[in-house]
Amino acid sequence: MAPISVVATWVNSEVTDIDRYEQTVSPLARDPAVQDVIIERATDGLVHKIDVRKITDALADTLADRDAPRGLVDAARSLDEELKGGLRAGVRYTVAKVVTSDAFAKAWDNIHRGAHSAATNVLTGEEGGVLEAKGDTISLNVGAVIEELQKQLIGVTLVGAEDIPGADKSIVLVHNDHLSEARDAARWLSVVAPWLPWAVVVLAGLGIWVAPSHRVAMMAAGIGIGAMMGVLLIALAVIRQICLDAVPPAAQSQDAAAALYDTLVRFLRQSILTVLLTALLTVITGYLYGHGRGAVAMRTAAARGTRTAGHALARTGVKPGAVGQWLRMHRPLTTVVVMAVGVLVLVLWHYPTPASVALVLLVVVVVLATLDVLAAADAAERR
Repeated sequence: MAPISVVATWVNSEVTDIDRYEQTVSPLARDPAVQDVIIERATDGLVHKIDVRKITDALADTLADRDAPRGLVDAARSLDEELKGGLRAGVRYTVAKVVTSDAFAKAWDNIHRGAHSAATNVLTGEEGGVLEAKGDTISLNVGAVIEELQKQLIGVTLVGAEDIPGADKSIVLVHNDHLSEARDAARWLSVVAPWLPWAVVVLAGLGIWVAPSHRVAMMAAGIGIGAMMGVLLIALAVIRQICLDAVPPAAQSQDAAAALYDTLVRFLRQSILTVLLTALLTVITGYLYGHGRGAVAMRTAAARGTRTAGHALARTGVKPGAVGQWLRMHRPLTTVVVMAVGVLVLVLWHYPTPASVALVLLVVVVVLATLDVLAAADAAERR
């Protein structure tokens, strides 16, 4: 269930969280490879609409009317390619300034936020947006536009704005027999996806609890989940190569296609790495609590360090009192509680990352070391 949980959670976040979706697509407007593709496409489209032959013919006719030499008139008629090249350079320079500007990036974000809202309304069947889905029909709601038009026309025309009809009108855009199925899938995803990570944690916990050896079962769970995350990373790399091979070089830049794929799946890759790191830490933790020579040596060194720190703390006159005594008598319990809290924090973290896993690990280690030092200080005080 771990790979299904990771992928489903990622898809659900992109579908239901507009801020997450904007964070996903926003870097594309600022990526040089994607910008180059947009600039080239826009330049080609604009230059294609310019009738260069008409311009050169007009120039030649003007020269001929002014009795210019025949050679000059013919030369003017043959300036098509030169003029087209100059126009292209000028248009490309202007388009590049627009595409690489902050205004374009902000417009890109706003367009995608609007598109995401419209798509979400279609999938969820929510009303009130520009696009609405009822049954198997997608309609364009023009009511908001008409209301704004009414406000603008008040006191401007002879007809009262309140008399303008159509405020409750909608235009049918698409009728699709599979729209209901897509909405049902989106609803199921929104219901199931948030609970899948909890299901994985609970099932893994139950498996560890009923196993004859809790430590071995915990390591087995970590190895199994880590292996599945490795498979997911390999699958992402294979799919990436398939996507790049399917893009004709003449149709789109390979660099832009790579940037597009890497940007769109980067949060999925980040989630996979987060789970992979957590699984590896689980395996390492299980090993450190085992009977291996390396594990015993590390535990001995850690105990010696905390004991030395606790004795030094006791010599300074600090008395942990009842707290230190309780910690000394309940070391296994406090260790389990602190580690469980760390796991719970990661599960409840909105969008955990490898950095957040490292932060939680650091806090857990510091808290455990502090509790051990207090317990050691109490033991030194009672000698």
